[in-house]
Amino acid sequence: MNKEEFKPYIPADKVTTEFTVTSVVLGIILAVIFGAANAYLGLRVGMTVSASIPAAVVSMGVIRVIMRKDSILENNMVQTIGSAGESLAAGAIFTLPVLFLWSAEGKMGSPGLLEISVIAVCGGILGVLFMVPLRNALIVKEHCVLPYPEGTACAEVLLAGEKGGSGSSTVFWGMGIAALLKVIIDGFKAVPGTISAKIDVLKTEISTEVYPALVGVGYICGPRIASFMFAGGILGWLVIIPVIVIFGGSTVIYPGDIPVAEIYASQGASAIWSLYIRYIGAGAVAAGGIISLVKSLPLIITTFKDAIKGLKPGDASVKERTGDDLNIKAVLIGIAAMVIIIWAVPVVPVNIMGAVFIVVFGFFFAAVSSRMVGIVGSSNNPVSGMAIATLLFATFCMKAAGDTGISGMQGAIAVGSIICIIACMAGDTSQDLKTGYILGATPKKQQYGEILGTVVSALTIGAVLVLLNSAWGFGSEALSAPQATLMKMIVEGVMGGNLPWGLVFIGVFIAVFVEIIRIPVLPVAIGLYLPLELSSCIMIGGLVRLYIDKKKMSEEVRRKKVSKGILFSSGMIAGEGLIGIILAILTVVGVTDRIDMSGVVNTGTIGSFIILIVMILCLVRFSLWSKDDEEK
Repeated sequence: MNKEEFKPYIPADKVTTEFTVTSVVLGIILAVIFGAANAYLGLRVGMTVSASIPAAVVSMGVIRVIMRKDSILENNMVQTIGSAGESLAAGAIFTLPVLFLWSAEGKMGSPGLLEISVIAVCGGILGVLFMVPLRNALIVKEHCVLPYPEGTACAEVLLAGEKGGSGSSTVFWGMGIAALLKVIIDGFKAVPGTISAKIDVLKTEISTEVYPALVGVGYICGPRIASFMFAGGILGWLVIIPVIVIFGGSTVIYPGDIPVAEIYASQGASAIWSLYIRYIGAGAVAAGGIISLVKSLPLIITTFKDAIKGLKPGDASVKERTGDDLNIKAVLIGIAAMVIIIWAVPVVPVNIMGAVFIVVFGFFFAAVSSRMVGIVGSSNNPVSGMAIATLLFATFCMKAAGDTGISGMQGAIAVGSIICIIACMAGDTSQDLKTGYILGATPKKQQYGEILGTVVSALTIGAVLVLLNSAWGFGSEALSAPQATLMKMIVEGVMGGNLPWGLVFIGVFIAVFVEIIRIPVLPVAIGLYLPLELSSCIMIGGLVRLYIDKKKMSEEVRRKKVSKGILFSSGMIAGEGLIGIILAILTVVGVTDRIDMSGVVNTGTIGSFIILIVMILCLVRFSLWSKDDEEK
């Protein structure tokens, strides 16, 4: 089927409800919920999950089932607005926590809500606006060329809901069960959140956390990606840490200041990870991101050429409702306004040249991101590589200009943050526009929805970051903020040259080795960079997915059961994230100490195992053992 033959579900000549009070209010609520939940998840494990399908499913449950309304485009508008929160959070957590880390070190004052909001709003709106002139080239002209996996899947979910089912109850069950388990583990502290065991012969330890969000991430990512992450964890904790401790012995290795054997004896394997492995992992992640970007260069060049050519509007399509985009003059005015705000607002440490740099690189990476998600989906979009490349270039420019102090580092982070958010938002917008194109939505209304969701999420993400940092502190065991600590190391390393470059380059060449043997670099590098307890818990979710994938059944039934599991897992992620935010509030106001039952109830490792088994059984119950998808 070519694009001339394509007919959307709702014809162009039919007008139906889209941008309504119901869709806007529900979309905003979901944008805040999924944005906060994904910010919490990303700061814990360094990765986020797409919110488009869960938002669509929840929307169907509210609009179709509860309100008894029949409007597929209204549901689509809800997921359009709702998914903006997740994407903006994904871009923000890569870089903005660096400002809090510097504040904790006394290098600068605490970042304010205004600074964070301005950076997030400008990056988010630019990401949406840059995608407007690209829609005709990427969504319409290449409809049968670019599959847009998540956007097409979301359209299928909405169409399935139109024909009778929604599955929203599965999402809510996941949220409720995860919320309960999170309260037991981190609220009442009745059960330890980690199971660990020392391996004396290897001078290390193995461990796993027992949190529902991590199991959900593993299920959604699947056994392949989960196993790559776990392999990175095994390499770090069962190979490199033993090598450092056994061969290091009485040697003092920078950045440590006492012999390695003493570090291990007094502080354990986690201290070896903190001092050495995370720098090796940082080198691997940075190299993996750049390798992904370099491999995409031919596609990037083609994309940019096609994007420039595609800026010309189509002939008849723009006169139809389904071809009605935001006016290009309004888009240009909006871009100019963002440039002025970035340059003029004092809290954003970027001069006019930096603002122009953001627009040029931002449009380039918006085009790249939009096409990349069209081919490989959001999960494989090399945003981290784009952020690292931008950050390196911006930091070198600041250093060359003589701005080598904290102001120069702040400026580099601000530039990197905005461009990272641009890339994430452009990718999300393109996926949503693809869904709308299949369903017959009005692009202009979707673009309004994206902007609305972006602004609301940008105004709330600052409060979420301040709250989480106040409760636990970024870089702590509770919130390791892996991507942000990596960005911090890159900026400080370029500016001050004080990184343990030997460790970093070991990580770089591990990434090169992994690439040579044709294994995806980034999942392995992230597994190496993260503590083992995170990747091992993610692996448990991946094994549940593997069991379902290998179970004998028809492909149609398997697809439905896997889809149910993904919805339940999405609910678990959202449920734990929301309780995490609530517990952060309770921690700040001093309530968590009053509900702490760790001194009264001490189940030990047995309780942790029980919680883990309950999570696995619940996931299997709502996927493999779901009765409504059995073959007739």
